[in-house]
Amino acid sequence: MSAPESRLLTTEGESAPQRRATIAILDYGSQYTQLIARRVRESRVYCEIFAHDVTAKELERRGVVGVILSGGPSSVYDTDAPQIEPAILDGRFPVLGICYGMHLMAQVLGGEVAPEGKREYGPATVDIAESGGLFEGLSDHERAWMSHGDTVKRLPPGFHAVARTERLPLAAMSDGRNRFGVQFHPEVMHTPRGAEVLRNFLYRVCGCAGDWTPAAFIAEAVAELRRTIGDKHAICALSGGVDSAVAATLVARAIGDRLTCVFIDTGLLRANEAEEVVATFGPRLRLVQVDAAERFLRRLDGVSDPEQKRTIIGEEFIRCFEEQARRVGGVDLLVQGTIYPDVIESRSRESKTSARIKTHHNVGGLPEVMSLEVVEPLRRLFKDEVRRVGAELGIPEDILWRHPFPGPGLAVRVLGPVDRDALDTLRQADAIFLEELRAADLYRTVAQAFAVLTPVRSVGVMGDFRTYGALVALRAVTTEDFMTADWARLPYDVLARASARIVNEIAAVNRVVYDISSKPPATIEWE
Repeated sequence: MSAPESRLLTTEGESAPQRRATIAILDYGSQYTQLIARRVRESRVYCEIFAHDVTAKELERRGVVGVILSGGPSSVYDTDAPQIEPAILDGRFPVLGICYGMHLMAQVLGGEVAPEGKREYGPATVDIAESGGLFEGLSDHERAWMSHGDTVKRLPPGFHAVARTERLPLAAMSDGRNRFGVQFHPEVMHTPRGAEVLRNFLYRVCGCAGDWTPAAFIAEAVAELRRTIGDKHAICALSGGVDSAVAATLVARAIGDRLTCVFIDTGLLRANEAEEVVATFGPRLRLVQVDAAERFLRRLDGVSDPEQKRTIIGEEFIRCFEEQARRVGGVDLLVQGTIYPDVIESRSRESKTSARIKTHHNVGGLPEVMSLEVVEPLRRLFKDEVRRVGAELGIPEDILWRHPFPGPGLAVRVLGPVDRDALDTLRQADAIFLEELRAADLYRTVAQAFAVLTPVRSVGVMGDFRTYGALVALRAVTTEDFMTADWARLPYDVLARASARIVNEIAAVNRVVYDISSKPPATIEWE
């Protein structure tokens, strides 16, 4: 969002002073960068991901007490390799370099990195020569996950080796004070005691207190919301999902009846969703319902490209909220339930080395010119953290554990042009699939499940007649953070019942398939 007419207000970030001790994770393009952040948060320590070219002055301003340098696909000796401001490594911050991060530390501080033919990919045994510091409490020999082609050929002045492997004489290094490098990846599950390595860095080296809890977040977020919002009024984009519900409840706690929640029926919702949202949230929050189905469907007529769909829907959402803000009167703030994976996948400003996967309508899909300022109190939380905060706020479990639903709704689950017939077909198939999961007591065992209406048509036979019908794909995944996901191994009989019901109850469909793709390489949604 680049236009000066709009401004982003968050509970952490550029617009707010940092009050909590923060671990900075500098992103060098690793597929594991977000996983590092999750592991730090799991240790009850607050962290944020920063672009690799962040300055030491900015980190000091943000209350950073320690820095982790991620891995990455580059080699430090490449001419276009991402670098670091040397001041960050001068000892003012405790630093942990992981893989590429270790190489970068070594090179900047006077060591040498080279492709020495010591490539290691997969599990390895790390022989620990120095048991204190990062390795406090670990045995002399630990399993760890390696993924590198370069090695530190010569240590920088003042550093010494603290671990090795069978193939690699330098698997970890230390300056004996507060700067460390590890060749392995402590953040992945394939390093069994990697979490302890990270905790040693966080607690023993950086002096973190481990007080990043839902209750602490709520107290800080409410105080910050009161500071940033002041005596203004706000409206909240309430979809009925867990993210918007937690965001609305949090802001309502901060500003009370100066918050009006707006639920927009876009015509792109799941079966009976509008009625359920009003029944659930009407008694809890000040709620306005807007029927905008005709408006959204008219704008989407003939549109097939998923990014164009998101842009149209994002803009139309904002225009609807602007209209409601004028009707409420005195409102210039819009609360959204944006969470960290939304920001990351839309290629947020924190990441300059990662590619944009897709635009989320409430992040990159916002129009450039808008009259409302955006308030995103959950912008730095992962999904599981949002649920824990929601539980602390007293939000009922059936809301907290409701499967995520994309902001653009069924528009991105109808592949190709969107119209009423396609939406009705998809709603029925989706409802049947979810009904069967609930009947089998499997709804809570998967993180997200839904149906997709594909543009594929195929020949079938029903009775003695030839059919040429639509193909519906079913998708169910397991995940903790929605950054990576695996396909759910649902029982065959559940899939069989769902498939039989879909082709028997929906005349337009004659074939059902089940998606067995993980993320990566696929995404959870199809568009």
